[in-house]
Amino acid sequence: MNICVVGAGVVGLTTALELQREMRNANVTILSDRFEQDTCSDVAAGLFRPGTSFSGPTEEITRKWISDAYSHWDELRRTEHSARAGVCQMSGYIFSSRDPAIVRNHYVEKVLPVYRAATEQELTICPGEWKYGSFFTTILAECRLFQPWATERFLDNGGRIVTVALNNLQELRGKYDVVVNCTGLGAKRLCNDHKLVPIRGQVIKVRASWVKTAFYADFDTYVIPGFEGVTLGGCRNFDSYNTDVSRHDSAAIRERCESLLPSLKGAPVLRESVGLRPHRDPVRVELELLPTANGSVRVVHNYGHGGYGVTTAPGTAKHAVKLVKEALQTNSKL
Repeated sequence: MNICVVGAGVVGLTTALELQREMRNANVTILSDRFEQDTCSDVAAGLFRPGTSFSGPTEEITRKWISDAYSHWDELRRTEHSARAGVCQMSGYIFSSRDPAIVRNHYVEKVLPVYRAATEQELTICPGEWKYGSFFTTILAECRLFQPWATERFLDNGGRIVTVALNNLQELRGKYDVVVNCTGLGAKRLCNDHKLVPIRGQVIKVRASWVKTAFYADFDTYVIPGFEGVTLGGCRNFDSYNTDVSRHDSAAIRERCESLLPSLKGAPVLRESVGLRPHRDPVRVELELLPTANGSVRVVHNYGHGGYGVTTAPGTAKHAVKLVKEALQTNSKL
């Protein structure tokens, strides 16, 4: 059985590993023209905290994706691989001076081991007139470590990686039994998907080893410590294709983050990065029989996670692999 995964970001890698785990007799190949530090996943801070607007086809499916993803990351955290894979437990606060709904999250409040209202004393931890807050304990998966680890594991399991830029998915007809499309924003062109929209994000990585807790605040402000520096963010520029670092965004990010945590003033910059989040409502995880001149291609789509690819990739990967099995068992469901 020959299966290929198109795309080598966090969604493609987790899907490829899940295929190997669930279908031990299958030959799995990853096709991509971008890897590791050239992917959008590399820019992500990687804290497990799906946004309340994240959406699959139904609320039940969305909740299952999130629950399955958290279980996956938490299981990896408990193994001897956790440090090399860039996975650890982390706690954080989210504060708002505007709306109590901002500090709540109906998706994760029952999934995370701890999610509670901040105390009056905790609301004074950071400068500002904070009226509302929550404290939570979650998982961090840092992709700059996770993606190389996952790639090595995939190859050790007998997987193949081919560097190629595809013009369309139809050209894979006859080469693989099933194609799994994990191309993120690339699916806009490959699938002519007009629902897919880039949401530009920019972050600054600084050296600030004394920061051990994550902080979120109003206006998309966040400070997230990791294995290799602390991520300061952020911004969400809807329908922006600009991949250049903006000095105006950098200045705004530093000002907001340093107001939240004054100890960050003067922290040396390690790097600045821009990523285009592949946003789609709903996230597309479904089976499609793609017609070609000489027959058809069985395709399982798994893309459109927006800013929550790292968070939810293992959950949608499980769903995608289930669809791959269905595609192989019968054509009638297509």
